Amino acid sequence: MIIGLTRVMTFIPPANRNEISFSPARRNLMSGAAALVLTALAGCGSLPRHGPGGGASTASRQTMDGIRTAEGLALVSPDHQLEQAALQQAQYMAASGRMNHTTGFGKDFQARVKSNGIRGAAAENIAEGRMDAARAIDMWMNSPPHRRNMLDGRFRRFGLAWATRPERPEWRYWAMILAS
Repeated sequence: MIIGLTRVMTFIPPANRNEISFSPARRNLMSGAAALVLTALAGCGSLPRHGPGGGASTASRQTMDGIRTAEGLALVSPDHQLEQAALQQAQYMAASGRMNHTTGFGKDFQARVKSNGIRGAAAENIAEGRMDAARAIDMWMNSPPHRRNMLDGRFRRFGLAWATRPERPEWRYWAMILAS
């Protein structure tokens, strides 16, 4: 759908019969249409990793320890493998500009966990917004399904990561993966 463009039908006859020439307005219209097509096609291929991001597992260990201790549960340890899988998901969400457990390639959480070599029980929490790790964890603790994941007694490891879009660095996409 093209919004706000004026339809221009001006055609300037070419000086040479083998050459086609368009008015500047027509060229702008064609350039805009080409940009829209390229944008749509970009969503079909692989999405690049966007913007800065990183792991937050080690920095969040105390918060997670406090949550699990308060519930009488065994502690969860930061895990590099899980953090990398969480970073992969956070970067996918940042690249697509939306929060979703399933990637644009049709890979759901189970497929991603398996492809990252994670075995056993696992769960994922995701979030987006202007927040740090402590705020993301607090939001999850106040959401029954996310809280259930964080308090699942089967889990002994976790990975937490975030990513941003270059044009909106204050907006973070968060992913936490917990596993046995």
